[in-house]
Amino acid sequence: QVQVVESGGGLVQPGGSLSLSCTASGFMFSIYTMGWYRQAPGKQRELVARITSGESTQYLDSVKGRFTISRDNAKRTVTLQMNSLKPEDTAVYYCNCLLSGRDYWGQGTQVTVSS
Repeated sequence: QVQVVESGGGLVQPGGSLSLSCTASGFMFSIYTMGWYRQAPGKQRELVARITSGESTQYLDSVKGRFTISRDNAKRTVTLQMNSLKPEDTAVYYCNCLLSGRDYWGQGTQVTVSS
């Protein structure tokens, strides 16, 4: 079955960096767009970054220039490199893929940016 599993969250000071990884299984990974979303307490889930099969990327305006999404089709992974982190980046981050009209989500990984 389709699975996406995130890893790499944690606590980091403002200005620091974290790398999130998502490993996918159960579908033809290389042909699908993969995305990272986040949800902060009391807020709606929002798209942070996505990468297409052709490696075109899209970013939330507030993370442009700080976050980078990439994929490794051989390893079936998508990575979100987050630099210059700010307290407002604190959220649960979710990996996502959309297959045949259905969203698949990982369990989420907590990112906390605090001094």
